[in-house]
Amino acid sequence: MTLRLTVQRAAWEDHVQAIAASVDGLVPVVKGNGYGFGRAALHAVAANLSDYVCVGTIHELDGVPPRVDPVVLTPTLVPPQSTSAVLTVGSQRDVAALVDWRGRVIVKLQSSMRRYGATPAEVHVITAAAVAAGLEVIGYALHLPLAGSDEDRLGEVDAWLDRLDTEQPVWLSHLHPTSFAALQQRRRDRRLRLRLGTTLWHGDKSFLHLHAEVLAVHSIRSGERAGYRLTPVTADGHIALVSAGTAHGVAVRADGASPFHFAGTRLTLLEPPHMHTSMVFAPAGTPCPTVGDLVDVQRPLTSTLVDEVEWV
Repeated sequence: MTLRLTVQRAAWEDHVQAIAASVDGLVPVVKGNGYGFGRAALHAVAANLSDYVCVGTIHELDGVPPRVDPVVLTPTLVPPQSTSAVLTVGSQRDVAALVDWRGRVIVKLQSSMRRYGATPAEVHVITAAAVAAGLEVIGYALHLPLAGSDEDRLGEVDAWLDRLDTEQPVWLSHLHPTSFAALQQRRRDRRLRLRLGTTLWHGDKSFLHLHAEVLAVHSIRSGERAGYRLTPVTADGHIALVSAGTAHGVAVRADGASPFHFAGTRLTLLEPPHMHTSMVFAPAGTPCPTVGDLVDVQRPLTSTLVDEVEWV
């Protein structure tokens, strides 16, 4: 039983290289489940694109190639053993948590998302506290929201730039590469870097195919029941068992629809997915997969744990 991500290797690699070539100051992001590919696979690629790679937390430092420096995006209250990682601080508490640690840090700035980060009134105090604690400040970071336009996001960047030490680079996120390049041209007085994850790895999803195997098919009559919840069916047809479930991160879509497709038709879930198997119902006369067929799975790869990545 397998939930498999199939990747057209050559086309995907061409896409990644094209994005990387278009961004002066690229920092790849490799975090979480590795955007569906697995972190190890992406680290092997990212190490050839930049001198830095961003990871989500200190728990994702394993597997980063030694020839690149990892940047931990989320502040930590428990510093890692390693001093090779670049940590993020966005508050006095973050700095205090690193009292027995020595190394490099980036000062996180608060964006309109209002997540981690220093406000304009706090940034210089926090920067000074980091220096006083023996930390080496190597830049600022601004994590911009996904909502709105690049014009809105650039407005936030401009509002911050003139408040910051001009000697320090500013690391940005969630800008399109063309908008970032235009900003670099307009603000030649600043050193800017762009952290890219989704745009770099998922910028063209036509090279990616997520699918699951059908493990069994049973006939069923109208009024009969099946599944964990003994759900009754309303017509004659077939139940197909698909090898994907909550253990893979596969669930009912936010709109309540099934995530499974076969022969251009969305398959109806008999009940919500469970662990490693989902049960779908195909009424008589509608497309129904047979054992061994592959069913398309509609899920965000960033929250999906696949069994296999197949490079073709």
